[in-house]
Amino acid sequence: QVQLVESGGGLVQAGGSLRLSCAASGMIFSINNMGWYRQAPGKQRELVAATTSRGSTNYADSVKGRFTISGDNAKKMVLLEMNSLKPEDTAVYYCNLEVRSHYYDPSVRYWGQGTQVTVSS
Repeated sequence: QVQLVESGGGLVQAGGSLRLSCAASGMIFSINNMGWYRQAPGKQRELVAATTSRGSTNYADSVKGRFTISGDNAKKMVLLEMNSLKPEDTAVYYCNLEVRSHYYDPSVRYWGQGTQVTVSS
């Protein structure tokens, strides 16, 4: 079993910055993909940013140039640096890791518990 623990959310004024972190523990042989998603009240969960084990990244258009994702397979962590935050970034943010627990196992996606980010205007 794999556990993901997120931290770093909070309340910030518009234009401010926050850094989210997600640490994985448990039976982990490899981590293929890491990502951050968010869900605002009344909206569907959406992809914010993702990175692969090879270091390629992908961002939602709404956060390009403001957010930066970085993954560290050795430390089993993924970070999300969020700058120039806007009120519309307010949401619960979830980390998502695609993990193989053993060499012969298929990849399984695990979710963090979510951390609240609130941006005031």
